[in-house]
Amino acid sequence: MPVCETVRIELLTASGCGRCTQTRYRLRRAIAAFDDARVELHEVDVVDEIDYAVSLGVLTTPAIAINGELIFSGTPTEDQLLKAIVERLA
Repeated sequence: MPVCETVRIELLTASGCGRCTQTRYRLRRAIAAFDDARVELHEVDVVDEIDYAVSLGVLTTPAIAINGELIFSGTPTEDQLLKAIVERLA
């Protein structure tokens, strides 16, 4: 896994998705733990960006891509999120 200077995290969501709301909260907490401008969060609505979501292999929401690679499909724990970010910044 390549180490990067910046980490771009994309939260792929759908409106009305309760698990997406939970994942958004966990993801924001995980990113805040770094207090680091090298970690960027972008939200992607799969309805608006269906072609992009399909290109990543997203079959369900929420999903999380890091640096353009689908990493989580479903609701990861905060520890899983932290580990995924640390691995890319190490």
